[in-house]
Amino acid sequence: MPIIEIKSLEEPGVEVFSTLTEAQLRNRLEPGKGIFIAESPKVINVALNAGYTPLALMCEQRHITGDAAPIIARCRDIPVYTGSRELLAGLTGYTLTRGVLCAMRRPQPKRAEEICRDARRVAVIHSVVDTTNIGAIFRSAAALGIDAVLLTTTSCDPLNRRAVRVSMGSVFLVPWAWVEDPQTQLNRLGFRTAAMALSPGSVEIDNPSLMAEPRLAIILGTEGDGLPRHAIEKADYVVRIPMHHTVDSLNVAAASAVAFWQLRTK
Repeated sequence: MPIIEIKSLEEPGVEVFSTLTEAQLRNRLEPGKGIFIAESPKVINVALNAGYTPLALMCEQRHITGDAAPIIARCRDIPVYTGSRELLAGLTGYTLTRGVLCAMRRPQPKRAEEICRDARRVAVIHSVVDTTNIGAIFRSAAALGIDAVLLTTTSCDPLNRRAVRVSMGSVFLVPWAWVEDPQTQLNRLGFRTAAMALSPGSVEIDNPSLMAEPRLAIILGTEGDGLPRHAIEKADYVVRIPMHHTVDSLNVAAASAVAFWQLRTK
């Protein structure tokens, strides 16, 4: 593999790590040609193990024979850009986590019907736009037995660099898809839907009927306003997590972990 030492911020080939925005990397017009950035050896290894295709690596010089060495050995025949810690921080706009970045090819988008066919527990992320919350929800989903994740098109991209990093690569482990009208689609696929919301008539999360559902989709709303009214009204269940000490609710990422654990398949 070619090792290319970077001498300036205008070096050809490194724009994928520096000047391209997340929207440009995603390439909405041609999703099959989109790119995302995986950061840190552990996360890159998870992506490689899941079958994602590497396109280029960037690492500090000292990591070529250190933390990056096993990654470089796995990613043969792709360019490896290197330079000093200070130069790469100036190039990317941030200090590299453990000194390694990998540009990878985005997979072809999946369809909800495809990933939910054999699923029993599905998470629906409805208009969540904070990258840290997206990453944390995916990490909990992978750890706590969620079979698939659906995201409304108003949600943040799971392959955003920060979301990938916060998830510790869990976005590569749980199949996910974009949806426009998740509840209609899920009902058609045989799922009952549970909207996490503080609404009159809601049931507690340990409700026996809710926990006994053979196929259940857990719907999580945006950080500030929660789920929109129409999503709550269309749900088969409206579910609350009991709170104490006058606290009204949990952050959406924390609430997701509680819901995934309590409502997991037994």
